[in-house]
Amino acid sequence: MAVQTRAIKRRIKSVKNTRKITKAMELVAASKMRKAVSAVLASRPYAKLAWNTIQSIGHLTDTSLHPLLHRHRETTSVLLLLITSDRGLAGGFNTNVLRRTREAIKTLGDSVQVNAVCIGKRGADALKRLKVPVLASFLEITNNTKFEEVLPIGRMIVDEYTKGSFDKVVLAYTDFVSAVSQMPVILDFLPLSVETVKSVGQAQQAGHVDMKFTKASAYTFEPSPREVLDRILPRLVETMVYQAVLESAASEHSARMMAMRSASDAAGEMIDDLTFTFNQARQAGITQEIAEISSGKAALEG
Repeated sequence: MAVQTRAIKRRIKSVKNTRKITKAMELVAASKMRKAVSAVLASRPYAKLAWNTIQSIGHLTDTSLHPLLHRHRETTSVLLLLITSDRGLAGGFNTNVLRRTREAIKTLGDSVQVNAVCIGKRGADALKRLKVPVLASFLEITNNTKFEEVLPIGRMIVDEYTKGSFDKVVLAYTDFVSAVSQMPVILDFLPLSVETVKSVGQAQQAGHVDMKFTKASAYTFEPSPREVLDRILPRLVETMVYQAVLESAASEHSARMMAMRSASDAAGEMIDDLTFTFNQARQAGITQEIAEISSGKAALEG
């Protein structure tokens, strides 16, 4: 019985140490989440205003003539931009978006060649297991996202699509809804469309800028509407890639915070159960010792 109580005590100590670690990870994730959420909410109005600007230009020029807006009649090659985390311990954050990505690849069919650009180690490893060629992999970006780190990714996507290397660009990321809810999203990113831009960060549009443009409005473009599009459309793509990374980063830290909180709660419940079991075992040992003493005394008196 003494051996059993010692084992239970060691188990209780081990679980308590684990709870300390999960609690510390929860606090770290909460701090990162607050920063990431602040960045997400600050960038959403800018992304919305950028698209409204494109809409206003669209009233005066044929935007379908621009490579980033032109739709191909047939899709034979697709570039997948997948955003995941570098680390685990984030609940179902990576699992959910990877499951949606596998479904999207399967939907495209065997006749479509899929290549990938990955932000995050987990996504790159998963696509390699699926035998999907990974053209580039970027690490340690979602931990502390900066625009200058995301900018080369957006430029690479624009260059590859403009050159005609791919007929379509698909974006897979996780949209931030709230601290307890994140939504994996698969959307057609290029060619650009109204639906595409509205889908990036659409979960929370409170406080966004909503501008109305009419055909009666008069604008003067220098040097020309087409050259304005050449300048502004690549910037829009870069902005939306940055927005998607921010959304994914906020979702990652939120999911990790909730996962560590659940782990801490589960450890607390386990400690309570083990303590109850320990008390029962100790009481049983005491009772057994009393019974042995009583039996010995009775034997001596007899």
